[in-house]
Order: sequence, then structure tokens, then C-alpha cells
Amino acid sequence: MAEHRKASYQFKITVKTVYLPEQSSPEQERYTFAYTITIANTGSIPAQLISRHWVITTDDGEVNEVKGLGVVGQQPLIAPGQGFEYTSGSQVNTPTATMTGSYFFVAEDGERFEQEIPPFVLSIPRTLH
Repeated sequence: MAEHRKASYQFKITVKTVYLPEQSSPEQERYTFAYTITIANTGSIPAQLISRHWVITTDDGEVNEVKGLGVVGQQPLIAPGQGFEYTSGSQVNTPTATMTGSYFFVAEDGERFEQEIPPFVLSIPRTLH
């Protein structure tokens, strides 16, 4: 009889952010950021990213939730050892904000699970004098 390993459903998520001054207008309280997210399947089962849920909190305490299917119009199937990278953006009304959330996946074996997205900061670069 074959030995069955327990399936693991695990993803590593890394984020890089950049402030976009050319798309921002501080005098109108509009700050635009791009973020690039890498989603790496560190588990043992292929899984498809179905939807996302973001919670964006600005410095003044405003909370905005964003839910939607896929990421950048795609619902990628990510095999073990593989990754998916995309760039998206967010516009907020303060120079600094935090983002966190989760991705919802369906594994090839039918298992449904969420993967938490670690919190990250959107912040305009500060100049030191």
C-alpha cells in the first residue's frame, strides 16, 4: 500500500511598494502607490487563486475594504515550486497607509483555503536634512 503524504496548502507572499509622485497630488490629498506582489507556492498541491480581500487603513483612520475576483484580471493556477507576480496600485488620501488582506484559493484536490497577506506600508519617501 502506498504511503500518503499529508497535502500542504502553503504560499509565501512578498511585497515591494513604490510611491508614484507623477500620479499623486499632495495638495489634493491624493497619494498613489504601486505594489508588486509575488505569490510562491511553497506547499505540495497546485492551487488556483480565486479572489482577493484587501483592508487599506490610512493614517487618519479611514478603512477601505476591497474584494474582487482574481488579481489584475487573472485567476492563476500556481503549481508547487512555482510563483506568480503582478503589479497593481492603490490611491489613498494620506502620505502613509497600511494594507493587509487575504487571497482565497481552491486547490487541485478541491480543498478551499485562505492565505493571509502580511501587512505592508505605503509611504512616500522622506528626505533627511
